[in-house]
Amino acid sequence: MQVDADLHIHSRYSKAVSKAMTIPNLAENARFKGLGIVGTGDILNPKWEEELLKHAGKVDEGTYERSGVRFLLTTEVEDSRRVHHVLIFPGIEAVRGMRERLRPYSADIETEGRPHLSLSAAEIADLANELDVLIGPAHAFTPWTSLYKEYDSLKEAYDGAKIQFLELGLSADSGMADKIKAHHKLTYLSNSDAHSPMPHRLGREFNRFEVEDATFEEVRKAILKRGGRRIVLNAGLDPRLGKYHLTACSRCYTKYTLGEARAFKWKCPKCGGRIKKGVKDRILELADTEERPKERPPYLHLAPLAEIIGMVIGKGVETKSVRIIWERFLREFGSEIRVLVDAPLEALAEIHEDVAKAVWAYREGKLIVIPGGGGKYGEIRLPEEIRTAKIEELESIEVKVENEDYKPKQTSLMRFLKAGE
Repeated sequence: MQVDADLHIHSRYSKAVSKAMTIPNLAENARFKGLGIVGTGDILNPKWEEELLKHAGKVDEGTYERSGVRFLLTTEVEDSRRVHHVLIFPGIEAVRGMRERLRPYSADIETEGRPHLSLSAAEIADLANELDVLIGPAHAFTPWTSLYKEYDSLKEAYDGAKIQFLELGLSADSGMADKIKAHHKLTYLSNSDAHSPMPHRLGREFNRFEVEDATFEEVRKAILKRGGRRIVLNAGLDPRLGKYHLTACSRCYTKYTLGEARAFKWKCPKCGGRIKKGVKDRILELADTEERPKERPPYLHLAPLAEIIGMVIGKGVETKSVRIIWERFLREFGSEIRVLVDAPLEALAEIHEDVAKAVWAYREGKLIVIPGGGGKYGEIRLPEEIRTAKIEELESIEVKVENEDYKPKQTSLMRFLKAGE
C-alpha cells in the first residue's frame, strides 16, 4: 500500500503556533489533505502526550489513530548551538525514557513543545540511537536553526553518530540536496513543519511511503530502506517558493547575489537590515558532485490548493471565497492531494476551469515563480497564455516562462503518474 505522511508538525504547546493545533483538528484536516499519517510533533511535552492519549487510540507500538488518520510519535529539539533535529519514537516508553534522560539538560522540557537542550548534535544523536529513536537534521539548509547554518558537514555536526534521514525543508528539494555527496546514502524527508492545521500549511510537503501498513515499524523500515519498504515520492513546494531560497534582506527582502552580500558585510544598504544567506547559495558553497543516487525517488513540486485558488481569483488563502471553492474540490475528489496530484484535468475543470488550468500549469512546471528570500515566501503567477486558453488547448500552446533564478528539474507529474500505472 501507499500512504502519504507529514512527519514534522508542531502542537499548540510550541511558541508561535496556532491554538487550533489539537489532535481532533489535525485528524480532520489531515483527512481533507489526503494524509494517512501525521507526526504528532512536540511529543516530549507531557501535556501534549496526555492529549494524544486522550483523543487517539493505540493501534500498534508507536502508532495511534483518530478518525482513520494514524499518528506517529515525533518531536523537534534544539541543541546547544541552536540546531534543530527531528526525532521519531518507536513507542511511548521511548518518549518517556528520552524525556527523563533529557530533563537535566533542559529548563523547558516540561513546558515547551520544542525544548532547548544543553547538548550537542552528536550527544543527542547518541542518545537517540541508544533508545532506538530515529533522528535527522530538521530543515537542514535554512539560515536559521539548521545544521548547515552552523556546520559545513554532517560529520562535523554529528561526529560519527548515526542519523537515519535528512529533512529537506521548504527552500530545498532532493535535486539540490544531492549536490552534496555525503547525503547520497541518506533518506530524504519532505515535511511541512506546520504551525497551523490550515490546508495551506499542514501537508504542504509530504512523503509517499510504500509499506504494508501505516505503522511506525513499517515507516521505520521504509526510512531505513529495508524489506522492500521505501519512499516512492517526495512532494512539496517548488524550493523557490520557500522563505529562504535566495540571499535577501530579512527586513526589506531585497535580493542580493552572494558576492554583493559579502561586499556589503551582510548589512542591507537600502534599509540597514540583516542579509540572510539563501539556501541556494549555501548549497552551492558546499556542492561537491553532479551525480545523483539511482534509487532516489522523484521530487514533485506542488503548491497548496488554497494558494492556487487564491492566485486564480485574486483573494487571500484564508478568505471565504477561497474556502468555498476549496470545499467544492474536496467534496468531489476526497482530498487535496488527489486534486493536486491524481485527478484528471477534465474532471477538475468541471468544478472550476481556471483553477484546473492553474493546477495543470503547476504540474507541468509552467507557472511564473517569483523566488522567496530573507523570510518572505515566493509567489506564483499564471501566464496569460494559459489563463486565456481553453482546457483542450493547453497541451498544444507554447508557454515561455522567464522565471528569475534557475528552473528546478522535475519530472512532469503526468509522466510520473503514468510511469507508476
